[in-house]
Amino acid sequence: MTHHARSALLRAALKAAERGWPVIPLRPRSKVPALHGERRCPRTGDCAGGHRTFEQRATTDPARIERCWSAGPFNVGIATGPAGLLVVDLDTLKPTDDEGTPDGATNFLALCERAGQAVPATRRIRTPSGGQHLYFTAPPTARFANTTGTLAHHIDTRAWGGQVVAPGSETPHGPYTVLDDTPVTNLPEWLQKALTAPQKPATPPVMPTPARDTGRYAATALEREVTAVATTPQGGRQAELLRAVRAVGRFVAWGDLDRTTVEAAFTCGGESAGLSPAECRNTIRKALDYSIRTAWPRETA
Repeated sequence: MTHHARSALLRAALKAAERGWPVIPLRPRSKVPALHGERRCPRTGDCAGGHRTFEQRATTDPARIERCWSAGPFNVGIATGPAGLLVVDLDTLKPTDDEGTPDGATNFLALCERAGQAVPATRRIRTPSGGQHLYFTAPPTARFANTTGTLAHHIDTRAWGGQVVAPGSETPHGPYTVLDDTPVTNLPEWLQKALTAPQKPATPPVMPTPARDTGRYAATALEREVTAVATTPQGGRQAELLRAVRAVGRFVAWGDLDRTTVEAAFTCGGESAGLSPAECRNTIRKALDYSIRTAWPRETA
């Protein structure tokens, strides 16, 4: 990555911090946090008094941001909870969706119409896949957690326990860009009620058939599964972590992914969902041990 590109990421991190939004480094060209989990915690610096989660390490300090983004071309993550934000993620369709399935933007428009409300005017970010992030200021009297499909299919939210990729960041699929720089508005009352109303459990996503380009697919699968874990609501977090790690474990068995990298990524994802470091460590270790022990040979998979 060029010096210019690295400087652009630093500017993106500083710009978010200027808005009062604590940031964390994400792996270059990725959505996965570039922070250690408890298992690899050096117990120095921020963690001198004990392991600190990504939300506790997120910062708006310009000096710390300068030091971090001078060390590498990290993407920029905004810790939504500490930032006082609730971000609505309008996702695009997946290859496994049936023809005619509405995407997140269509479903959100339908939600607004049913509530008799206009689509809120607020800050909008375009994701590399063509989806959108809608930024809202969360009410100070409520503590919202992440949701997956609670509002509607292909609509997730990020709040406490979550993070979103800031504009200026880039993945292999493209950049995150500002669609609408309208000031962030307060979370509408009707959306607050929709998020707190009793909901039916979301339908688990259908896993796509693995591609033959296993190296690239392995990295994509890891990022997808870590994101799925990080956005799982309370009540199914540990089961989702177990499932996700087992889904990725075969790539460790085949040598496509390094076990340490997988453990660190899922630890960040589990902590983002609200699991304790110990819960993450034990579940990840058992799931990987099982997957490696039972994985089919690559040529028969």
